[in-house]
Amino acid sequence: MAVAGVIAEYNPFHRGHAWQAAEIRRRLGADTAIVACMSGNFVQRGDFALVNKHSRAEMALAGGVDLVLELPTPWSAAGAERFAQGAVAVLAAAGVATHLVFGCECGALEPLLAAAEGLERAEYPEKLREMTGKGISFPAARQQALEEITGAADCLSRPNNALAVEYLRALRAQGSAMEPVALPRVGADHDSAELGAYPSASAVRRAVLAGEDWRGLLPEMSEEILSREIKAGRGPVCWENCRRAILARLRSMGEEDFRPYDGGNEGLYHRFYAAVHRAATVEELLEAAKTKRYPMARLRRMLVQAYLGVPQAIQGAAPPYIRVLGAGKRGRELLGRMRETASLPVITKPGHVRRLGAEVQRVFDQEARCTDLYVLAYPDLEQAGPDGEYAAGPVLTDGL
Repeated sequence: MAVAGVIAEYNPFHRGHAWQAAEIRRRLGADTAIVACMSGNFVQRGDFALVNKHSRAEMALAGGVDLVLELPTPWSAAGAERFAQGAVAVLAAAGVATHLVFGCECGALEPLLAAAEGLERAEYPEKLREMTGKGISFPAARQQALEEITGAADCLSRPNNALAVEYLRALRAQGSAMEPVALPRVGADHDSAELGAYPSASAVRRAVLAGEDWRGLLPEMSEEILSREIKAGRGPVCWENCRRAILARLRSMGEEDFRPYDGGNEGLYHRFYAAVHRAATVEELLEAAKTKRYPMARLRRMLVQAYLGVPQAIQGAAPPYIRVLGAGKRGRELLGRMRETASLPVITKPGHVRRLGAEVQRVFDQEARCTDLYVLAYPDLEQAGPDGEYAAGPVLTDGL
C-alpha cells in the first residue's frame, strides 16, 4: 500500500485540498493512505490560523486525510526553506510515507527538479549576493540569480512552485527515500480573491473575516466545523483580536531584542523597531517597515515571531518529536506501524512529554506558550480557558 505524505496548512481545508486527496488515490491507488504534516496555530505567511489546529485536523480527516502530524511553530511560521526542511523531516521521521505529494502551478516535476538543482550549484550563493546587493527582494533576487545560472527560473515566480522546489531540496539534503509527485494546482491562484468552484484559502479567509456570506465555499464538513468554532466563540482568529497585546509586547522590546527575528541579518530589525514605535495598528506597523527589498510575508513572520518570542528554526534543524493532531481508522493503523518505523518520539499523550528528554520538553513547552498566546485571539476570551497544550490529545475519527 502506498502512503502519501502531504505538507499543508489547511487554513481552512477547502475544495482544492479535497480534490488533491482524491487525485492522490486516483494516481497511486484507491487504498493509498494520506499522512499530512500540518502547520500548528501559526502559519507560514506570518499569521494566526483561522481556527485552531485541532479543528483544522478534524476538517482534514473528514476530507480524506488519514493521519495529521504537527509542524511546530519555529518551522511553520518560518520562511519557505525552513518550513520545507521541518515538514519533510517530520514526514521522513515517521517512516511510513512512500511518496511526497505536493501541488504546484506548473503541475510537472521536471522544471522543479531543474530549479532545485540550480539552487545547489556552487556559483549560486555568489550570484545571489550580487542580486540582493541591487536592493531587490530576496524572492526576486533568487529568481534572477537562478536565471543567470540555468536560464530556466520561470517556475520560481509562482508561490506553490517555489515551495515545491524547497521540498525537493529538503528531500535531497535529508537523503529521504520518499518519491516526489507533483500535482497541478486547481482552481483560483494562490492569494486570489476569486470565488469560483475552487476558491483559494485566502479568498475563503477574507470572506469569513469580513463577515461576508462564505457558505458554499468549503466542503460540507469543513463548513460545519468552522461554523461550530465561530458559534462557540473560538473563531475566526486573527491578530486584530489581540492587536493591543501584540503592540504592547513589541513596544516593550529594545532594539537589539528584535535582532533574533531578522532572518536575513541585514539590519531589517532597526527599521522594524522604529516602525513599532510609530504605529498604532498592526497594519500601520507593517506598512511603515515595508520596502521593495522586504516582502510583506517576511515582515508578518518577523512580527509573529517577535510577539511569540520564537525565532524561526535555524538552518538544517529538525523538530525533535512527532506530534499527532488527529487520526482516522487507517491513521491509527499507521500509528501502530510507526512504533517500529519512527526515528523520533511520537507524542499522542502530551502528558508523556516529560519522559522524552530535555530538547523535546523545551520545544513542546515553547509550543504550549504559542498556544496560550494564540487563544487570546479568540473572539470570546472565555473560550481561552485554563486547558492548554498539555491537555489536548489528538482528534480521533472513524475516517471516511
